[in-house]
Amino acid sequence: MMRKLLEIVCVLLLAALIAVPFIQIIAREVIGSAIVGAEELTRFLLICTVFAAYPLVTASHENIVMSELLDNLPGRLRSILRFVIVAAGLATCGFLAFVAFQNISGNMRGATPTLKIPFWIFMGATTFGFAGACLVHMVQLRKPNSGHGSVAL
Repeated sequence: MMRKLLEIVCVLLLAALIAVPFIQIIAREVIGSAIVGAEELTRFLLICTVFAAYPLVTASHENIVMSELLDNLPGRLRSILRFVIVAAGLATCGFLAFVAFQNISGNMRGATPTLKIPFWIFMGATTFGFAGACLVHMVQLRKPNSGHGSVAL
């Protein structure tokens, strides 16, 4: 249920990410004037799309897991290295979620320059993405041999 909801949110974010520059181009050509803040909104949507989708990427084992190396290792060593990779991902995502949260906490009154998007919303996608990936890594740590991704390093 949560996965499906997150997938829908990501698709909507991607659609908005495509629509905003498209509307900006049409407005320039038809109206002859640019829409104020369209570039900032596009950057915001890109950040939201990337970080909202990160837990989905991690859950699908499509993040960088060195699969070619893992596939060529003996079984026991493969299991150990998978555990190390997931544990490192957990530690990294947990640390980055904490740092992003601390950054938000220290700058609650800040906002983006043109559209005045509150800083906590702007950085909230980063916190959400890393915290979500951290939770996914926790689940994967309990089931370290549940598959591997197709992205190789």
